[in-house]
Amino acid sequence: MKISDTKNFSSLNSPNYKDLYIKTPIMMHSIDREGRLLEVSNFWVEVLGYERDEVIGKKLTRYLSEHSCRIAEETILPRFFQVGFVKDIPYQMVKKNGDVIDVLISATSEKDEAGQVLQSMAGVIDVTERRKSDRENYRLAHYDHLTNTPNRFLLRDRLRQNLAKGSREGSRVAVLFIDLDRFKAVNDTLGHLAGDELLKIVGQRLSECVRDMDTVGRFGGDEFVVLLYGIMSDDDPAIFASRILKALARPAILDGKHFSNSASIGIAIFPDDGLDEDTLLRNADTAMYAAKESGCNMYQYFSAEMAHRAQEKLSLENSLRCALEQEELSLVYQPQFDLEKHKIVGFEALVRWKHPTKGMIPPAQFIPVAEETGLILPLGEWVLKTACKQAKNWQNSGYPSMRMAVNISARQFARRDFVEMLEQTLFECGLDPEFLEIELTETTVMDNIHEAIATLTDIKLLKVSLAIDDFGTGFSSLVYLKQFPFDRIKIAQEFVRDLSNDSANKAIVEAIISMSRRLNLDIIAEGVETGEQLSFLKSRDCQEVQGYYLGRPTVAKDVPISYFPNFMTNLPWTPGYY
Repeated sequence: MKISDTKNFSSLNSPNYKDLYIKTPIMMHSIDREGRLLEVSNFWVEVLGYERDEVIGKKLTRYLSEHSCRIAEETILPRFFQVGFVKDIPYQMVKKNGDVIDVLISATSEKDEAGQVLQSMAGVIDVTERRKSDRENYRLAHYDHLTNTPNRFLLRDRLRQNLAKGSREGSRVAVLFIDLDRFKAVNDTLGHLAGDELLKIVGQRLSECVRDMDTVGRFGGDEFVVLLYGIMSDDDPAIFASRILKALARPAILDGKHFSNSASIGIAIFPDDGLDEDTLLRNADTAMYAAKESGCNMYQYFSAEMAHRAQEKLSLENSLRCALEQEELSLVYQPQFDLEKHKIVGFEALVRWKHPTKGMIPPAQFIPVAEETGLILPLGEWVLKTACKQAKNWQNSGYPSMRMAVNISARQFARRDFVEMLEQTLFECGLDPEFLEIELTETTVMDNIHEAIATLTDIKLLKVSLAIDDFGTGFSSLVYLKQFPFDRIKIAQEFVRDLSNDSANKAIVEAIISMSRRLNLDIIAEGVETGEQLSFLKSRDCQEVQGYYLGRPTVAKDVPISYFPNFMTNLPWTPGYY
């Protein structure tokens, strides 16, 4: 029989109930109408650490926590004496040594003929471990395990509450979406443990930058969100954002080294920029990307123009996915000329996209979207396979064998299986590796130098050639350049474009050519569009060139047969000559 189910019981002086209080293996007590303890079980005093004569006659509330005592006196006890029954009421009881335990109390009463409560009998269940487990489960479900700040789920719930409160009170709410700049570099260079430590530091510093009423949480990865309630003006979020940028800029010690960090922050404000949590978070995220595109380490407010650009980008992304599936993409091939041997020595494969309704979409427009969304991986693999197949087809058709140059993005190069994918592609296409050249930018190999050297070495073991694309734009150290197993340097088009008018560009090109000679590297200049540019490069012993002046990119079927024989006998060439 459960105590909570008992309607009436005999006096506590009954031998049966005296015996029950002594022998029962649970916590039990009885109180009178004044709330004083009439009897307690042996187990009750054993758990709480008191002697029986210390508690008999004392009020029960004396052994409750301050919060539980207030609840008992204001609501629970008055209701109990009115109805004579309560079940599973949560309290916190205080042991003699000061420890607090969580309990559930169920009680029933003995009433007189007039229906007045004379005394009660209650059972007490210790649920401390259960509550502890519940609290831990709640923490795991609602708090980030690394930073101990609210996670995405709790952040959205807090934002939802803030918006509801803001609607009632006419208050404004700001959402700050924060993304760390160059966080990947920390993981790649110092390791994931250092990256985790940085996230902890960021969470702590963000919490120090806001008020108690605000919320700081980790949204995922290296993204954090700050919720500011009750902002008075549009300038308030900027004050907090500036404070955050300053705090995050302080050097952090990671793996014994000082590391300076920065962040990009996007700001959206309720109700101006959205009325629900999804819209506000999305718009703050959009503003954050605008801040990152503007150079990082800054904040940006959301605007309708940003939303329009974001929508266009999303539309472009969806169209690009369809283009990959529906074969709207194609390759064109631009010849590369050897100025000493007077012949074509290779082609660079360049991707083109002809949209069914929008027409030709420039690579400068869709390649960044592909990079950002990860579509560059399937796109890059398709380009590589298509170019290798075309090189092999030309060879099978009797044309002279020459190299095929293919650009590889940083995201492709970072693939752990990149070398395996490259080897498999060559095998499937039947192309000898010596006729493939991989082009990489300086920044691609400088992001993680040690891993880059290892990957480049593996590529060289396949006998595939390597070229640095857009050389001179990445500001890399020449100390590292000699460590990389490159075969060729491509002079960036921006230096070649202004050779006729810019003496500084002439000096840079001359220096690059001279350096490549000293390092025993071949050299090729891209973007040659005038005879004057060509003459300058030839006079400086630039080995190879490519550009519109000698040959425009064209689809494979339209590449003239005359491209292949050694026909280059007269210099300079006529503009646009094929």
